[in-house]
Amino acid sequence: MKAKKSVGFIILDVFYIVMAILPLAFGLVLDILTTPKSGGGVTIAGARIYYELELFEGTRFFNIIISEAQVNSVLVILTILFACLFLTHGLKEKIELKRQHLAEIIVEKVDALVSENMGRDFSGFPPFIIAIMALSGLSSLLALLGLYPPTSDISIVGGWAILVFALITYYKLKCGPIYYAKGFLQPVFILAPINIIGEFATPVSMAFRHYGNIMSGSVISVLISAFLAWASNLVFGAITSLPILQVGLPAIFSLYFDIFSGCLQAFIFAMLTMLNISTAFDADEYYRRKKKKLEKKLKK
Repeated sequence: MKAKKSVGFIILDVFYIVMAILPLAFGLVLDILTTPKSGGGVTIAGARIYYELELFEGTRFFNIIISEAQVNSVLVILTILFACLFLTHGLKEKIELKRQHLAEIIVEKVDALVSENMGRDFSGFPPFIIAIMALSGLSSLLALLGLYPPTSDISIVGGWAILVFALITYYKLKCGPIYYAKGFLQPVFILAPINIIGEFATPVSMAFRHYGNIMSGSVISVLISAFLAWASNLVFGAITSLPILQVGLPAIFSLYFDIFSGCLQAFIFAMLTMLNISTAFDADEYYRRKKKKLEKKLKK
């Protein structure tokens, strides 16, 4: 028999749902209030700057900038936070809520994905991987609401790539700094400069791959919409001023560029994260060193 929800339980559920929707609603209102009037034609621009703090007079390089991409990224994080709180509210050993089925399916699928691609040494990584996928996917889907997707800003995606690079370096250093330094001399020492460049190329390639695919999709969508408006005026201009060719077709293209491509890039970024981190960790060398240290400790 299904347990009856208390009034307090329902109120908290409603609160989580409202708080998950509220950041997106705030983003829409902010976008409407801050979008300048367009003079017509095709307009392709980056994230708007809401605030800029000048730290050193005469230079903009070190200025602190609050942009549309950063604000929307925070809104996405808040939406994910309250969506997770809603999904995990009222969890019990015996499943009584449909949302618990969904939460358990997500956990099981991500656990299996991490286990398959990273192995047993990274059993604590599923929360990090699902966080990357959710943040990236939802950030790209903001385009469906007419908001600027944070994944179209290289500074946002670059920040994620730097975080992943820090984790890659951390796991490489688990075998010791000397072992890490020797890796640049493999297979022969003359390749050290190329290996060093390759080391820093990892976060650059991850960032630009993700950013490039999302940004190019946004640009192509705008160009297609503009072309359809021009073609509609050319064909039906004498009959009506309505952009007939723009009805329905942009939505079809949006299914690919905003939904399929956005979710696909989120999955690819998560896969690259898992593969780069797991391959950076030499488990055999790590456990060999660990065993050696333990043997020395026992001898003392």
